[in-house]
Amino acid sequence: MSDTTPAHSPLGKASAYADQYDPALLFPLPRSDKRTELGLGERPPFFGVDLWTAFELGWLNARGRPQVAIAHITVPCESRNIVESKSFKLYLNSFNNTRFADAAEVLARIRTDVSEAVWRGGPVLSSVGVRLLSPEVFGRETVHELDGLSLDRLDIECDRYTPAPELLAAAMGEQPVSEVLTSQLLKSNCLVTGQPDWASLQIAYTGPQIEQGGLLQYIVSYRNHHEFHEQCVERIFMDIWTRCQPIKLSVYARYTRRGGLDINPFRTSHPQAFPANARTARQ
Repeated sequence: MSDTTPAHSPLGKASAYADQYDPALLFPLPRSDKRTELGLGERPPFFGVDLWTAFELGWLNARGRPQVAIAHITVPCESRNIVESKSFKLYLNSFNNTRFADAAEVLARIRTDVSEAVWRGGPVLSSVGVRLLSPEVFGRETVHELDGLSLDRLDIECDRYTPAPELLAAAMGEQPVSEVLTSQLLKSNCLVTGQPDWASLQIAYTGPQIEQGGLLQYIVSYRNHHEFHEQCVERIFMDIWTRCQPIKLSVYARYTRRGGLDINPFRTSHPQAFPANARTARQ
């Protein structure tokens, strides 16, 4: 068995929390394994990013005085790997008692280390994006729910709790529509530990009108599913893309934080501006 599988990651295991900078703590997991399961080749029919927010980042300045910041980290979905989230937390904790000249050095280290991890096994084709927010600007951080028509208004019966793409249907042969639909009822479970993962979901599309009741039942059907955030969003994208045949499609999920980290995957069929990394109330 490869040592890059989730079973070999820190997930679900007792871990020593290093407080001295250690980039070796980052544990990459190949995206290709789950994409092969979805029948995707080397060029999936989507672009996108994984937007990470790190709320528990701290280090020491040159005089030993603690510093804190919020980090926004943007990982391109074209990268070879994702980073297992507990290993990311352990990595960020390793900054805690390490002295750095300034925030710019911290930012540069995170960018270099995470870029190496997500491209490990091949050339680094692009660096990840990193932005550090100092306490002086914390007050500018806003809470904003995902825009769109809420599917949760529908009072429907739900009895499927593992992914059921057959619930998806669209009005084929009719004039295409453009809609943005949202739900706060997405729940899945960690692939390794089984812990619940909660998210808000936004689906924007142009194409045959998607039957909304079936779409909500499909979202709810992830309730007992075990998969990482990035993988769930790509599965949702591909099921809608295949079953409903939209002309354009984007899927965006904002997952609640765990261990001071939230992960927010965005996938789109067409080039467009990526969403701002603005948290929802549950995050």
